[in-house]
Amino acid sequence: MRIILLLLIAAFVMPLSNVEAQKAKTIDELAKMFDASQCKSCHAEIYAQWEKSHHARPLMGVKGGLMLTPLALKKGEKGSTAFSEDDPKKMKISNFPCFKCHLPQAVTHAEDSVAVELTEALLAKDSEKVAKLQITCIVCHNEKAIIHKRELGGPEKGVLYSAKEVTSHPDATFKTVKKSAIMNNSVYCGQCHGLGPNLEFDQAFQCANLYGSYLHNYVSGGGTQSCQDCHMKKGDHLIAPNFNDEKQTSELLASALSLHVETLGYEWLRKANTYTPKVVVTTKITSNAGHRIPDG
Repeated sequence: MRIILLLLIAAFVMPLSNVEAQKAKTIDELAKMFDASQCKSCHAEIYAQWEKSHHARPLMGVKGGLMLTPLALKKGEKGSTAFSEDDPKKMKISNFPCFKCHLPQAVTHAEDSVAVELTEALLAKDSEKVAKLQITCIVCHNEKAIIHKRELGGPEKGVLYSAKEVTSHPDATFKTVKKSAIMNNSVYCGQCHGLGPNLEFDQAFQCANLYGSYLHNYVSGGGTQSCQDCHMKKGDHLIAPNFNDEKQTSELLASALSLHVETLGYEWLRKANTYTPKVVVTTKITSNAGHRIPDG
């Protein structure tokens, strides 16, 4: 009788475990897993800011460009990379090292079939399908909210993390908001806007180095502001700059970089009655930013 009871318990528990561990097999499934559209009803202003941000289009690059296309090209084809394959059907999640930062949820929650579907979408220039993959509220306020996982464990299911605790959160799925120790700290941003070369891959490559520059130049020079102080003033989730907005980007760069130019014009008397116009231009660029510009 005891054996029958254990078998019955296993029959009910095992399917639940499989559902818990199940990964997305399609782009639509992955997008649905991390869909944050429900956040809009209570956080309309923040959601509107996020929609204009690069986090809302992490695979689209600037001006709608499909930035991961070189990875999708056939190996050996002009413009292809060391991560490319000779057949799109061979593509795996590991063929997209950019997912580490541009779509971190794919690394932990997607099957290789998602990589195949994305490859085909990139080759077909299907911007609508690629645009479904976003770094949503759930990615930032759950997936990336804890970095000391050996001590604290991973992010809890059904819990969001923020700079402060909210005991009662009016959401059907995320009913609790817990305080994250890193949410206001630059190390939080440094998880993706990183230290420099990605040496952990079989084919190492240079990428984001904002956090490294911030630590080794700005902080070591006495700087005290965090990434959030400059890029998220008053909680702005646009997290400027929006490189698609040329005016806003220019204004931000102008506030971060000052240019001083001095010119001296004269005529060089090389020999009698021979005057050659000359000009000496001295330029000095001073950065007030907390990191190098440009990045990468």
